[in-house]
Amino acid sequence: MSDEPERGVAAGAPGPPEEKLSGLKTLLPAAESKPEPEQAEPAESEVGSGSTETIVDDAKGTALSLRGVARAYRTGSGPLTVLRDAQLTVAPGEMVALVAPSGAGKSTLLHLAGLLERPDSGEVFIRGEATSGLGDNARTALRRTQIGFVYQFHHLLPEFSALENVVLPQMIAGLARREAEERAAELLAYLRVDGRATHRPAELSGGEQQRVAIARAVANAPRVLLADEPTGNLDPKTAGHVFDALRTLVRESGLATLIATHNFTLAAGMDRTITIEDGAIVPAKLG
Repeated sequence: MSDEPERGVAAGAPGPPEEKLSGLKTLLPAAESKPEPEQAEPAESEVGSGSTETIVDDAKGTALSLRGVARAYRTGSGPLTVLRDAQLTVAPGEMVALVAPSGAGKSTLLHLAGLLERPDSGEVFIRGEATSGLGDNARTALRRTQIGFVYQFHHLLPEFSALENVVLPQMIAGLARREAEERAAELLAYLRVDGRATHRPAELSGGEQQRVAIARAVANAPRVLLADEPTGNLDPKTAGHVFDALRTLVRESGLATLIATHNFTLAAGMDRTITIEDGAIVPAKLG
């Protein structure tokens, strides 16, 4: 990683303005044209021994919804329940901070919301579509087109340039190379790292790496964005710049965003804050 300061943001300057960086109608065109999912059939989920409950996504206009979700793991000393009857909705354009101590279940919640794990019971809805009845291939397709991920470490492919890292997921999704390159260039410009498009990750500062990672996460115009400590490896000033850029993107593109963080300052800048207590998702108080 380069030791040079983050480029494109003057020292001590505020992050990108909320009003305009560029229009998202061209930045994320796929988001404008994706059809609404068909009404999902009610999903039956086991609740306790010998009983079932029909779970219906009744939260209109939500992009991400968890209904009655439970998840436990087997350990040497017996089952460890992480989530029980968990309820959560995230609306388009909403930023929700997830703050909880280590081991409380933050990663489990993100994995369930991102369709990386299946709940033991309950239902996860993506744009109103129930996912429990989907096979692995269908879940992968839904995850690829509807969900973006940003992690504490950027996980950029080291042998590719910043531009190529943003192009690659689009081509995997079937977009022509020229279109993918145009959209990647727009995203990098939007996030103010277009001047570093031809550089490899090792040649970028930490803030630049995370901006490229954010561009890659939204390259396929998802409607849900999940982030796990996206600024955890950055100094406070750079973290603030990256968060401001992310917040502006969320507002303008209508991404439903769930961010796990230990940074209470960033959490306070989101729409609401939740935590996990005794397996339940509840509002959190900061400070």
